[in-house]
Amino acid sequence: MDIAFAQREKLHGLILKAISDAVEAGDLTSYEVPEFVLEVPKDPNHGDFASNVALVSAKAARRAPRDVAEALVKHIPVGTFIAKVEVAGPGFINFFLSQEWLGDILRAVEMQGENYGASNYGQGEKVLLEFVSANPVGPLNVVNARAAAVGDTLARLMRASGYQVGTEFYVNDAGNQADVFARSLIARCHQQADPDYPFPEDGYPGDYVTDLAKQLLAERPDFLELPEDEQAAFCKRWGTDQMVKWQAEDLRDYGVEFDLWFRERDLHAQGKLEEVIAFFREKGYLYEEEGALWFRSTAFGDDKDRVLIKSDGLYTYVTADIAYHHDKLKRGYTKLIDILGPDHHGYIGRMKAAVQALGHGEDTLEVLILQYVALLRDGKPVKMSKRAGEFITMRELVDEVGTDAARFFFLNRSLESHLDFDMSLAVEQSSENPVFYVQYAHARICSILRQAEEVGVAVPTTADVDLSLLSEEAEVNLIKKLGELPEEILLATTLREPHRIARYALDLASTFHSFYTHCHVLGEEAPVRDARLVLVNCVLIVLRRTLSLLGISAPEQM
Repeated sequence: MDIAFAQREKLHGLILKAISDAVEAGDLTSYEVPEFVLEVPKDPNHGDFASNVALVSAKAARRAPRDVAEALVKHIPVGTFIAKVEVAGPGFINFFLSQEWLGDILRAVEMQGENYGASNYGQGEKVLLEFVSANPVGPLNVVNARAAAVGDTLARLMRASGYQVGTEFYVNDAGNQADVFARSLIARCHQQADPDYPFPEDGYPGDYVTDLAKQLLAERPDFLELPEDEQAAFCKRWGTDQMVKWQAEDLRDYGVEFDLWFRERDLHAQGKLEEVIAFFREKGYLYEEEGALWFRSTAFGDDKDRVLIKSDGLYTYVTADIAYHHDKLKRGYTKLIDILGPDHHGYIGRMKAAVQALGHGEDTLEVLILQYVALLRDGKPVKMSKRAGEFITMRELVDEVGTDAARFFFLNRSLESHLDFDMSLAVEQSSENPVFYVQYAHARICSILRQAEEVGVAVPTTADVDLSLLSEEAEVNLIKKLGELPEEILLATTLREPHRIARYALDLASTFHSFYTHCHVLGEEAPVRDARLVLVNCVLIVLRRTLSLLGISAPEQM
């Protein structure tokens, strides 16, 4: 068990024992103890942990909350673990832990190293994260980039929390947009010989389509001699395959690789849609109306029933989505998390209904909705991309600001918040740039350790130093901040809030920079110097761990 969880469990046990002892001593009447909270106060003057146990117990104990708190405090031992315990306000109990607790944090960081903060909370549950899943008809955009950063980091966090995580990109290569893309590509191929060849009104105008057309003609010089139906079929498959290849390369350069790229066309080829129809028909979930086949999704909480087969005999995209999720569940995943872009709220009800109709619980599927991204440069909106035709691509953004800045900026806000991405700030080498600020803390520690090595001072271990010397306020605050990471990882995982880790990285960097301002390291006498070297080395480990969870590099020099 991690040190942070161990301390919380120990305090929880001491509170329960204090209640029992208070009842036995006659200070309280016997009562059923309700659930209570132990949390880290925002104000350090309120202790290392605070509990509302007296407030939630007051009614059952038939006493005022503060009276309950004072009765409990009499039975909480002060000593090697708890340095001080106080009653505050209407009845909060504040715990101030001993110096030994701070040493436990440093020893835990040193022992666990790059795995610090890991837990077995998920107990190996199989979770499938699907994210990005952009249509294979154009370059990835900045909302896709945000989804990639969020999904990849959430996968890292869930693995650190003991889940067995798969990541997947759903390639919608069988729908109408793929047909429009094929027609656009055919037109651009013809325009290489005849510039006046008509381009589809609903076609994709970006330069990338022209680039693809030139590549296609180089590979298949006889392409324009093929019958029109063969041109369409070839372009739909070859063109979407090329786009998937480009998208995968862009994501790989962004630090994101998927366990599986799942093709929609495979669902059709393998009869997966027919399989779902047969299953729903057997269960009595289908009915016919106006020549179409409907899924009675309202029986499972949807706001309206959904058409699965249109009157023209063609499947709707809803049918393919249901078949895809059926396939996910058949592969043994017990939790499905879909991360989708803006304007997908209508997707939630119908897919939750479908998953329930397939025989699974309502909570089996979670849908997280990302909000829009606005790109700014010098405070002004960034103009459209020539290459994409309508938007700035992920590749263009990453080429300008770098992978680290892009990922951090996307992860520094909650996914449901609209994001104004300041491209000018993202390339600044200043404390105003959050990713620079965090990475600079890491580089600064590396510099301290290099200087120590240059003067023949090795970094000691916790066993070699007197950790009680780390008693300055800046030192204590820094150690406490290190102790927060395990809980932040778990909260970021369970609440699906990866931005908590970016915020933690900023807080840790800020706390370290404050320590650096107030506390010398190499200029002190050996006992203090060595204790502080242990401390900064632990900060290095935790910063590196935090940046790794965010998919961001930890430079040793800047």
